[in-house]
Amino acid sequence: MFGRKKPGPAEEKPSPPPSLKEAVREARIEAAERSAVIVDLRDAEMARLELLSEALDPVFAEVPRDVDLFDRGISHGDVPRLWIDAIAHVEMGRDKRQYRFVQDTRYGRAVLAESYEVADMVQAITRYVARRLIERERALADDVPFGQASAMKALQHERRRGRLRALRAFVYGILVGVAGLVALALLQQPQP
Repeated sequence: MFGRKKPGPAEEKPSPPPSLKEAVREARIEAAERSAVIVDLRDAEMARLELLSEALDPVFAEVPRDVDLFDRGISHGDVPRLWIDAIAHVEMGRDKRQYRFVQDTRYGRAVLAESYEVADMVQAITRYVARRLIERERALADDVPFGQASAMKALQHERRRGRLRALRAFVYGILVGVAGLVALALLQQPQP
């Protein structure tokens, strides 16, 4: 009825259930295939990051030798990264073809640039390196050693506050003196 076939003599025989040993062997083969795919993806990520690193060689060749601000290198791990310095790195996006240039800040990670093209990432990283070099020059141009600038500002602020206190005390003293003289003059008035 309804298009069902009646089982024939050859189809009535049920097939034996698969053995556990065979199922475990098949599961291991599937796991090996999945891990091979993951390894291939990670190798592809590493190759793309190495291409970007090679494209950045001319940029970092121009950085002065006495500047130890940048420490470029590729870290191998679950998420391979091309480190530019201690706080910025390039990692691959979810699709493993897009470069993502990120910087760690006190508020979390900030994405500085994303692109599928190596040339676009080289430009973004070049701009970042230039900004970091300018920040370094400004920090070194300050004559006051690190940490003493804020202490000097605090000292100047305290001196200014001390001068204002002294001026306020002087004005209050004059007002109290004038009020005392007026009160003394009123008390010394002759009675009619």
